[in-house]
This record gives sequence, C-alpha cells and structure tokens, in this order.
Amino acid sequence: MSTRVIIERMGAGGDGIAATAAGSAYVPFSLPGEVANVALENGRATMMALLEPSPERVAPSCRHFEECGGCTLQHWQDSAYQEWKRSLVQDALGGRGLVFKLDPLVPCLPETRRRTVFAVRTSERGAVLGFNRHLSHELIDIAECPITVPEIVSRLDDLRDLVAVLGGGMKPFKLTVTSTASGLDITASGCGAPDAAKRQALTALVIKKGFARLSFEGEIIVEPRKPLVHFGKVPVFLPPGGFLQATADAEEAMCDLVTAHLAKAKKTLDLFCGSGTFAFRIAEKSSVHAVENDQGAVAAIDRSVRYVQGLKPVSVERRDLFRRPFLARELAPFNGLVFDPPRAGAEAQAIEIAKSSVSKVAAVSCNPVTLARDLSILVKGGYKIDRVVPIDQFLWSSHVEAVALLSKK
Repeated sequence: MSTRVIIERMGAGGDGIAATAAGSAYVPFSLPGEVANVALENGRATMMALLEPSPERVAPSCRHFEECGGCTLQHWQDSAYQEWKRSLVQDALGGRGLVFKLDPLVPCLPETRRRTVFAVRTSERGAVLGFNRHLSHELIDIAECPITVPEIVSRLDDLRDLVAVLGGGMKPFKLTVTSTASGLDITASGCGAPDAAKRQALTALVIKKGFARLSFEGEIIVEPRKPLVHFGKVPVFLPPGGFLQATADAEEAMCDLVTAHLAKAKKTLDLFCGSGTFAFRIAEKSSVHAVENDQGAVAAIDRSVRYVQGLKPVSVERRDLFRRPFLARELAPFNGLVFDPPRAGAEAQAIEIAKSSVSKVAAVSCNPVTLARDLSILVKGGYKIDRVVPIDQFLWSSHVEAVALLSKK
C-alpha cells in the first residue's frame, strides 16, 4: 500500500523528510517540494512514484545512481545542493549558539576523488567491485564512478582481477584504492591473510598490472614503487593504509586557509597531523611540532624531513591525543596550532586548548556536529571564531568538511 506525501525539507543525512500520520518519514532520492507515492516501513520510505518533481531536479551523472549507494544527491541542481550542504555547517554551529562568519561553500568537481573504498567479493560469475546499495548490504557492481579520478576508474577491471586472486570466498571485504604519483596504492582488509601461494600470485599480478603497492591490513605484500604524494614542496611516501585527504583540491583549499591564518606564528603545533598534510606547508614559514598516534605516519614525516632542505625545523612525536592530550602548560611555547581529528572530534584536547594562551588556532573537521562541540569549548575559553569555511570534499553525499579559524587576545 502506498501513501501520498509531500517532501517538506532535506534531512542532514541527505534524505527528504515528509510528514505522515505515523510521524516523519525519510524518503531517499527525493527533493524538497516534491510530491510522491511511497511505501512506508518503520519511518523509512521507498519511493514508488514521483508525482510532482522539483524544478531543482536534474539528470544524474551516473548510470548507477539510486542503485549504488555511493552517492545520494546527484539529482539535485548545483546551487541548491551547495546551499543545503553549507547549511549543515550553519545549523550544527548555530545550534550551539556560536557567533561566526560562514563563508560560501568551496565546491568540489567531479572526477577528483583520489581515495576510494570499494566493497568487493568473489562470485560464481567472477569478481564484483563497487558499493553497497543505499541502506543495504547488497553489493552493486559498477562500470563507472563520476566522482573518482580517471586513474582509478580506468583500472576497475584490473582491480577485479586482483580481487579474484585475493579471494575471500563469497564474503564481502574492502579494497581501499589511492591514486598517487607512483601509481595505485591498494589496501585489502577483511578477506583473510593470504598464504604463501597466494602472496606469490598477488606479487606477480601487481607487477604485471603496474600497481605501486598492495598491502593487507597494514602489512605490505608487494611494493614495486613506494606510493608518493606531495605536501606542498615536500615529497612524502605514504605508509600502508595511511590517511590522505579525499581530493587534492580540497586539501589545497584547507591548507591555504590554515597557513594564512597561522602565517605570523613563530612556533606551531600540528595535532592529529597524519603524514604531514599541514605540517610541511606550515614549515615553509615557521617551526612545527607534529603529533600523531599512527606509527607509520610518524615515520613518514621523520623520513621526509631528513631529505628536504629549505624548511624551518620540523619535529615529530607519536602520541595518543585522545588518551593523552597536550595539556595547557605544554601548549605555552606555541603561538599557532592546527588540529584535524577523526569524526569523533577532539573534546579532551579542546578543553586544554581553551585553557591555553595560543593566539591563533585552526580547527579542521569532517563532522560539523563534533566541530560545533569543540568550538563551543574554545569559545567558552576565550577564543573568538574569526571565520568558518565549508568545503565540499565529499561530492553528492551528506558529508562536508569545514575549517574554523579562531583567535585569542
């Protein structure tokens, strides 16, 4: 039985929200103002017929849209989509009562995502590589992906050949593929450790296909070439499974904002520094102490520093900032600070920063909700939010990056 609904607004997860007799219903792949017949089940709805489409509805860019769950918003006109995505940051921070200047959204172009996590498995008909259907565990095999760089998309069949050798039975597993200057860096997880015979076969295939590296849950299986990226002027060899911003354009936009804000700092602290995304760019003008818990990332920074000239001093420290945040007294030598934590944010660290006298702080986040919480802590500690810039690093999804710039007199 279907129910006629009107989509009233877009939810934070990218689904349209409609009012029904049973309460609010979430309607995937709908837009505000649309009228549709839907099948309802436990607050979620499946669109059965679109009766009145929105004038903001456009033709999707990908043949797999609505089938593959990789994108949820390809059908929305650019300006309306971008304003909604900007509102995710506005609403999260405004909900905390924060006062700030919100910049326009920095857009993301198609074919720019350089790091993709595929769902894969083997089947009786061969290897399947793609993404899970929206809100489902069903794996959809793909032939294209308009958000991903051509260097990855053009190798989908080669990646399927790799999946076939990795095996794993019928159970799905993950294949993280990163495009680097040296070629594709591939990490498999969830498929079981390969035995000696399989390692030999994988080595031969990786060399034949010209991949840069294959690793399994952090262990290198074969590495014909070290995966190379550049952070500013500094070449860095990524550790296996190492974090890299999803698009190079978004990384540049974030780094330009952070380095400009911290330009007058003489000594800067980079917390949750990864393999040096911000640290090496900041080091062109000031000394940097970079802190990260991942040993591979720490080693990558330390190795790169040894072979690069023309930078201010860069020191590195391995430290779990969730368990042992930098205390206010440890922050005293620094007059600039940037932190870029995982989605959980950095509540404990924000509490210590709020007690400090660091004059310039840049907060980078992929989660507006935890960013709002952390910024409210800093504001209560005397910081002023100078500017917040939303960045659409995750095109056609409900995720958004943001950079907040703060100062304290």
